Amino acid sequence: MTDAFERELIASNPFAGMESSTRGNRERDFFVTHEMATKVLDACPDREWRLLFAFSRYGGLRCPSEHLGVKVDDVDWERGRLRVTSPKTEHHDGKAYRWIPIFPELKPFLQECWEAAEPGQEYLITRYRSSNANLRTQLTKIIKRAGLEPWPKLFQNLRSTRQTELEESHPSHVVCAWIGNSRDVAKKHYLQVTDEHFERAASEVERAPFVASETLQPAANGNCVTEKTAISCGKLQCDTKMVGRTGLEPVTSCMSSKHSKPTELTARTFDY
Repeated sequence: MTDAFERELIASNPFAGMESSTRGNRERDFFVTHEMATKVLDACPDREWRLLFAFSRYGGLRCPSEHLGVKVDDVDWERGRLRVTSPKTEHHDGKAYRWIPIFPELKPFLQECWEAAEPGQEYLITRYRSSNANLRTQLTKIIKRAGLEPWPKLFQNLRSTRQTELEESHPSHVVCAWIGNSRDVAKKHYLQVTDEHFERAASEVERAPFVASETLQPAANGNCVTEKTAISCGKLQCDTKMVGRTGLEPVTSCMSSKHSKPTELTARTFDY
């Protein structure tokens, strides 16, 4: 309806301003660790299933449309890139395909199938192209064979895991270009808060505790003398100086008159 309104085919969009019904259910998020992925890969029955799983977990591809669309000629070993055709976004300008890096984790499984391809073979995945090939059911069996419990949203959580992982080391717009979605979609449906995030935050070096300054002593001439002082509050460094009594006037220096006595009033200079 938005497209029709923009092309002036309708006078107004009756759905404008309405909240989208597509919402992410974050309770079904699940982060598939490298250890879990290794167990599943070891339980896969053949090289094509290993590549199918690696495409999701380490390439972030949409299953099955993008997996089955990868051709032998889409692999660019010289530049270390893989061309991914995307039927879901091909109706958008410039979104018919995208390039992703041949990630180190993906490379061995991609290379295994690429080297085994027969002369004239078009697609890398050939055994599971039938509409009767229920990849979800098969993956569930493979996960159980690996000794693991199947997680919610089997393939989407693999893709979500990869995007969450890549966001830790690459700019968000770059990761979205590789995964093939937008930042808004990524935040709403893909990016996860993981146990590792909590563990990393809890194990960070604690801020330095407050250290009391040394005792300050008056000099014989009545001036205020301060010994070396160090107050550390995390990144906050405080230098403490003794100041003299000056009646009702604001204290502006550490000098006092010869008739005044030093007080405990201190002035601190902060260095952030």
